[in-house]
Amino acid sequence: MTTKIVADDSGGRASRLYRQGNEWFCSTSLKSDIAIEVEGTLFHLHKFPLISKCGKIARIINGLQDAKDDVHTLLNGCPAGSDGFLIAARFCYENKVMLKPENILLVYLVADFLEMTEEYSEDNLLMQAESFIHKVILRSWNDCISALQNSQNCILEAENLAIVQKCLNAVSQMACLDPSLVRKPTMYGSLQSPGGSILWNGINTGARINSSLSDWWFEDISFLSFPMFKKFIETINMRGIRSLNLSGALMFYAMKHLPGLDRWQNRQGARRVGSLSIDSAAVDQKILIESIVELLPENKGKSYCRFLLGLLRLAMILGVDWSYRESLERKIGMQLELVTLDGLFIPNFSDSDHLYDTDCIERIIRNFLSFHSLKATPFSASSSYPVIPRSSTISDNATKLIDDYLAEVAPDVNLKPQKMQSLLEVFPEYLRKLDDGIYRALDIYFKEHPQLEENEREKLCRVINFSKLSTDACIHASQNESLPLRAVLQVLFFEQQQLRSTLSKLNLITENENNMTANANEIAGEFMQREGWVSVARENQYLRVDMERMQSKVTELENHFMIIKKYMGRFSRRSISR
Repeated sequence: MTTKIVADDSGGRASRLYRQGNEWFCSTSLKSDIAIEVEGTLFHLHKFPLISKCGKIARIINGLQDAKDDVHTLLNGCPAGSDGFLIAARFCYENKVMLKPENILLVYLVADFLEMTEEYSEDNLLMQAESFIHKVILRSWNDCISALQNSQNCILEAENLAIVQKCLNAVSQMACLDPSLVRKPTMYGSLQSPGGSILWNGINTGARINSSLSDWWFEDISFLSFPMFKKFIETINMRGIRSLNLSGALMFYAMKHLPGLDRWQNRQGARRVGSLSIDSAAVDQKILIESIVELLPENKGKSYCRFLLGLLRLAMILGVDWSYRESLERKIGMQLELVTLDGLFIPNFSDSDHLYDTDCIERIIRNFLSFHSLKATPFSASSSYPVIPRSSTISDNATKLIDDYLAEVAPDVNLKPQKMQSLLEVFPEYLRKLDDGIYRALDIYFKEHPQLEENEREKLCRVINFSKLSTDACIHASQNESLPLRAVLQVLFFEQQQLRSTLSKLNLITENENNMTANANEIAGEFMQREGWVSVARENQYLRVDMERMQSKVTELENHFMIIKKYMGRFSRRSISR
């Protein structure tokens, strides 16, 4: 078997340690008197170099004094396994290890595990590693991030390490600062002055590099393993960072590591500090979603809302626990007025035949009403309708969104009348200034479901307040053959009432000429809403035609009834005579 000599980290002289197969040896004239097995790898070493620097090895050997001179011991739990122990072994024989950001936390972990403290040797490995961290790592964003990224091979041991928390404190503090004060310039290099201005031939041009972006650290942090990333988020949150930046970092991380959320484009100009990344396939997507949901702040915004809806869809696909989906629905409901229509088209992942998950949208609407206190609105003293809340703009936007959603889901042939009615009733009627939206949705629903019974149509039409239909909607409804007869009569009734009210006011103007000027503006405004005199005459004509048509139908029904009654009388007399 050939002997492989492994060079030390510094690239200098050959190391005293070399490898043969799965065993390590020391190239000295002294015979090995201790064999340490670490995860199946054997290290044939000497007691004295080890016990002079490693407290843990010294205690193990002291506990085996009655045994034979050649000791064979098993070392469990060493960070990074045989690779980690090799670092300590080289230090014990050569008294040096090349410290750098990529290995510093591993070196610290190994030294801490083997108890390589000043108690056993002056300037021991643990002291050297700790000094390097404080003097070099904690002062540089790049070095700090690189150290945290490369600690994920020993993440379980590193999570609760005090020095790791110091690194997290350092990067969280730097993330809250101006990036020009934290990172070395990458775009302009030496052409940047210490004050941040751009230099040309050594002359300060006065132009400054744009370093005001608060999201400059998002991509660097996204390379961390999730346990480390979570600790960073918790640390930076304790520093009082803005919820907008917090949610932005979580969105960036989730879109990078959760397949299906990659429709958002990456930010331009983002930089990568390290090449180490997480394989998304190796991450439990379900646990990752649940953990991200726990970290999400109570934030509002259009992009944030789109992200929440995307996360909700993915949570439904993966079967995430109900409590986490409920939390997402609540956060979406808080900002329903910011949702776009396509965002509400959540496919149905259950066994139902419905095309969309309408139950989820109902819950989101209820959360919206609860958050904006629109459910239990006090009644006014002079009206039987509740007072419209101050957030009328919010409710108007939400009303339009919901009405548009109803019109989009109405053509679903599998949407049952009970579910359609539930969708129509979930949003309070008093928040709608006009009922044109739900009338349009019902019109579409009736045309796509011609098999509906008359009583089912009548039940659905009870949701509409016909007195709140616009003129155009009334004209359309009065001629709509899809509507049940009772609904058409209600439309005609309210239209007739409005016409009578308008004409009575016109008569008052004629009778009271002295107040004509005072009332002219009011009546003129009302006529403008009713599309003027021509519109009134046209509506009157429509009403007259419809009433005549209805009267003809009633007369026809009465004639049929009389014929049936006459036949019934004849039949009963024949029965009696027999």
